[in-house]
Amino acid sequence: MRLALLGCGTVGQEVVRLLHEQSADLTARIGAPLEIAGIAVRRLGRDRGDLPVDEDLFTTDALGLIKRDDVDVVIEVIGGIEPARSWLVEALRAGKSVVTANKALLAEDGVALHEAAAEGGGDLYYEASVAGAIPLLRPLRESLHGDRINRVTGIVNGTTNFILSAMDATGAGFAEALEEATALGYAEADPTADVEGFDAAAKAAILASLAFHTRVGAADVHREGITEVTAADMASAQAMGCTIKLLCIAARGVDSTGRETVSVRVHPAMIPRSHPLASVGDAFNAVFVEADAAGQLMFYGRGAGGAPTASAVLGDVVAVSRNRLAGVRAASESAYADLAVRPMGEALTRYHVSLDVADRPGVLASVASVFARHDVSIATVRQGSAGGPAGRDGDGDAELVIVTHVAPDAALAATVGELRGLDIVRSVTSVLRVEGDA
Repeated sequence: MRLALLGCGTVGQEVVRLLHEQSADLTARIGAPLEIAGIAVRRLGRDRGDLPVDEDLFTTDALGLIKRDDVDVVIEVIGGIEPARSWLVEALRAGKSVVTANKALLAEDGVALHEAAAEGGGDLYYEASVAGAIPLLRPLRESLHGDRINRVTGIVNGTTNFILSAMDATGAGFAEALEEATALGYAEADPTADVEGFDAAAKAAILASLAFHTRVGAADVHREGITEVTAADMASAQAMGCTIKLLCIAARGVDSTGRETVSVRVHPAMIPRSHPLASVGDAFNAVFVEADAAGQLMFYGRGAGGAPTASAVLGDVVAVSRNRLAGVRAASESAYADLAVRPMGEALTRYHVSLDVADRPGVLASVASVFARHDVSIATVRQGSAGGPAGRDGDGDAELVIVTHVAPDAALAATVGELRGLDIVRSVTSVLRVEGDA
């Protein structure tokens, strides 16, 4: 089997090394040797250390490499939307199998790739696009195909999980934890894609598409990052027996007309320490799946890095190579359910709201009446001294921490909006969603 490798950065170099080191085993597993036909790179002549490959295999003509008749499988690890999309569509339409780790492209325009694969008759595999080495997409795509998945909740970004885990363990603020993550190599020089939730949102779209047999794109995912999470928020979570994680949540539901829908969201949330995801620390990933027959399943491991991602890439290479030798192809995209994507306002969740309020009689009743007007039920209230100076009316400040019961997110957001306008509310100091049975 002849391979074209697009990209030779951190992941690409690990793919080359693993192909070399495990050559005999891979040949035995597939029934034919794997050979690199060419490696497309942006610039020739760069120092790539002791990479076990001939220099004459490198080329800057990716499209020419893809079009070669002797190429059976195209491996893409360059990332981004273009030119990766054009290259992979070309390969798939030509009947070649494609293995990609490109989560952004799959979330942005996975439809084009699946349609090209169906047209050309090749396989499209992308295990490495979500959660690195963790075997996750194949179980959703194949092992659980006979079951009904109801909910997928995951920690799918290692950078943000490292930051929030550090804040939880040390009491540090966001900026301090981000600085540590950068120093240790967990965060990029520009961490925007991670800390603002873009990376996790792309992965959430892929997970939802597979779990619910519905085309879900990045634009369908409600996204919030972790930059507003404070040390005080983490302390509040700890007081409730919780921690804070950036979660991707995809869940089935029913709208007001009785139509089945799916909601997909990424945001920081408090979860109880008893939840399996709460103990996932450092830069690890984990995904918690709830299905009718299988019950609760959890997939855990390293979600990023050159070697873990290359492991997932090679797993897909073995699968598509065996299919080509057998003259078969994997099942095509399953989007038969075509569920409507529910807007965030209809998603059911709970809020943890911290308020600085005037310390005088009747304040709690006034605050509670706002929740009642929006049909939001209060689960718990905790009151303490805010410790600030007296307000303009001469009253001191008090702190109210309110946790709601489950309600539509739109009703919860409207409640907070009205609270901000009350004279008795000095400020809304924190709003976080609560997931699980906290």
